[in-house]
Amino acid sequence: MNTTNTAGRLAALVLGLGMLMPPALSAAAPTAEDPATQVRAAFDAWRVGTGTVFDLLADDVVWTVAGDSPVSGVYRTREAFLRDAVAPITARLATPIVPELHQLIAHDDHVVAIWEGRATALDGRVYRNHYAWHMRFEGGRIVEVVAFLDTWALARLME
Repeated sequence: MNTTNTAGRLAALVLGLGMLMPPALSAAAPTAEDPATQVRAAFDAWRVGTGTVFDLLADDVVWTVAGDSPVSGVYRTREAFLRDAVAPITARLATPIVPELHQLIAHDDHVVAIWEGRATALDGRVYRNHYAWHMRFEGGRIVEVVAFLDTWALARLME
């Protein structure tokens, strides 16, 4: 198996949960900015294709995908989340998911993002989903996420 080729393909894929994978799957250095500013900047970068919210994840993030979908569950590391939730979804997309941030609510180290993502599936259908992510920061990194989404839209994509 050509791991360079596989890594390149994964880096080009997009999360059906609405996130664009970072070009090198590397975690960006935390900043001194407040969490809301970091999340807004990550969404802005994601929208134009220069970054993603994944850049803010701690290596030991606990990411919970709520509901009953093919990727619902609890992922206890960044690597596990990207591999077991992101990759299976992005494999079904022909284009990156483009996010539209509707609302950002922040209090201390908690940020809630309400947003919509759109992409084109491999079969040409439009993939559109709505999300609410509750993120908790620690030390400039996202350490915990509970992600709510339209699991029916995701299930249709995964068929």
